Formats: sequence, structure tokens, C-alpha cells
Amino acid sequence: MGSQILRRVLGSPNSSRVFSSFNRPFSSSDFSSNMIRATLFPGDGIGPEIAESVKQIFKVFRVAEVPIEWEEHYVGDQMDPRTQSFLTWESLESVRRNRVGLKGPMATPIGKGHRSLNLTLRKELNLYANVRPCYSLPGYKTRYDDVNLITIRENTEGEYSGLEHQVVRGVVESLKIITRQASLRVAEYAFHYAKTHGRERVSAIHKANIMQKTDGLFLKCCREVAEKYPEIVYEEVVIDNCCMMLVKNPALFDVLVMPNLYGDIISDLCAGLIGGLGLTPSCNIGEGGIALAEAVHGSAPDIAGKNLANPTALMLSAVTMLRHLELHDKADRIQNGILTTIAEGKYRTADLGGNSTTTDFTKAICDHL
Repeated sequence: MGSQILRRVLGSPNSSRVFSSFNRPFSSSDFSSNMIRATLFPGDGIGPEIAESVKQIFKVFRVAEVPIEWEEHYVGDQMDPRTQSFLTWESLESVRRNRVGLKGPMATPIGKGHRSLNLTLRKELNLYANVRPCYSLPGYKTRYDDVNLITIRENTEGEYSGLEHQVVRGVVESLKIITRQASLRVAEYAFHYAKTHGRERVSAIHKANIMQKTDGLFLKCCREVAEKYPEIVYEEVVIDNCCMMLVKNPALFDVLVMPNLYGDIISDLCAGLIGGLGLTPSCNIGEGGIALAEAVHGSAPDIAGKNLANPTALMLSAVTMLRHLELHDKADRIQNGILTTIAEGKYRTADLGGNSTTTDFTKAICDHL
């Protein structure tokens, strides 16, 4: 039964459209004879282990001529004054130069005064849209069997603008920034994505009934863009009602676009519908054709170095990177190998209900390739 479901999903247009999610400024023909250099941030905690799994899979494909050359950068142990974080300026320049990259989990100490590493990447590289596909995996049973949606999160402003200060002792203030430029940009991306990938509905998620100025401006921009796409159904859903509707029936949604904080919450909620962040790919889209794919789960320091981590999310994020580069045949083979391994159920890490090590799970995928 599991194999039948797998064939149905892999053979359907939905599986390809879920992963074919991003602008593609590159053409594979441009790189037929040249290696593509991609920036790799292994990250913290389990990051280096799961990044090694991705590199192993790509090594299997050396024979098949996957033209990826990794340029690795690590988080520094001292704050770089040029970035005001532990990310070095050289690592940011690497992404700007290569225009494509893959990032493992990065941990930022809570309440220590350090600038968030993820926020630094989004701000410095102007990664304005976080695109996260969520769909039910064949052969991996959860409460829902029909999840197939995309969350598109504005990535540069909102409550995550990083503008906080103390008004008087015992009173602090955090500023929520919403601009017309950023709202139009992410709305345009969402509708363009829906049109080019056969999606029928775009839902703008908001709390404009309370935050009338900020979320009101966001909705105004979404409506303006929606008028240019009459073939796409447009709706507006209040954030709290959206959460309830997703839990009751996720099939009601197709593409969801929303400001930063709501996107952070909703995208994790959607990941929970299909089995967790360990199964969910993600890619950040920036100006000038930059794409930084990433695993959005935490660094899991409690299991770091124990060969227990699930590398699926980073692997599937690497698939999105290949699709961004128009390497669809290679992306399809890797994606199918990952999904087949999970569907068979013989090799699964502990978070998926199995007892396989990271190494065993990775080897099983390589064997399928």
C-alpha cells in the first residue's frame, strides 16, 4: 500500500510543483561544462552531521555530473563588528558572489545581546521571502493525509525588525514595521508563484481587525496585486481563525502569504501537520536572484555528535536548491530516493519512529540512488 501511495504522489503534478517553488535566474545549460559554486553553512549542533549527509548524496551523483562545488563557511567564535553577529562578513560575501547556498541550523544564545544569525542573513542579503512547502509524505502516517500547501513569509520586517528599546524602567517597546515596498514584493511573489505552479488560491493572513495600520497596509498591497491575477482566488483570513482552520482541515488552503511573525508561527504549525520540522524543506528568496535553502529546525545540541539526527529537511532543502538551478532531473532522483526510503520504513531515524542512525539512513538513500 505504501509503495502505491508513493508512486501516486511522485507521479502526480503536485509532487513536482511542491518542490519547484522558486525563481530560477540560472539555466542548467549555462553550467553544462562548469561547476556551480554554492555556499554551504553546516551550522551548529547537529548541523555538521546532516550537512555531511547532503555532501555524501551529492558525491554519489558525481558520476551523474551534478556540478556543485561547496564553499563552506562556519559561524565564528567571536562577534564580527561588520555584521554585529558571529557570522563573518566573508561568509555573507560568499553568498552574494555565488547567489545560491544551503544552510544548516544556527543557534543564537537567547537573551545574551547577540544579533540573531538567521536575522543577520535575512537582513544583510535582503532575503525577502521564505518559501516553505508542506505536503503529506507517502508512507509516513500522520493525522492528515491530504496536506499540500505552501507558506510564503515576508522575511525582512514586521515584529522581527529588531527595533526594541526601554521607554522607562519596567517598560519596553518593540516596533512593528510594515512597508508598502516589502508588502508588494512578497505579495507579487506569492501570486506569481501560484500562477506558475498551477495553484488556485492565495490566502493573505493578518490581524488587521486589531493592527489596522500595519496589517491594514499589508492587506491593501495584497489586494492591489490580486487585481492583476483574476484567475487566482484571493481571500483574507485572520491569523487566529487561520490556525483553527488549518488544524481542522488543512485542505482548505493552497498558498498562504503573510507578514513575518505570522509566517514564523503558521509555517511551523503546517510542518507539524506533516510530521515536523525534520521533514520540511525551506528556501529564502532574495533580490538579484539570490536563493539560500535551509533546514528550519533547531540545532538539537542534546543529540549533536551522536549520529542520531534526521537529515531529511536539509536534504530536501538541497533539492529545492537544485531546482532553483534548473537541475530538475538530479533533483527528482534525489527527492525520490529520500521519499522512497522513508516510505519503505526500514531505515528511519528516531524522530520518525525508527532506530536508524544518521549514517544508516543516509546510506539507504544513497543505495536507492
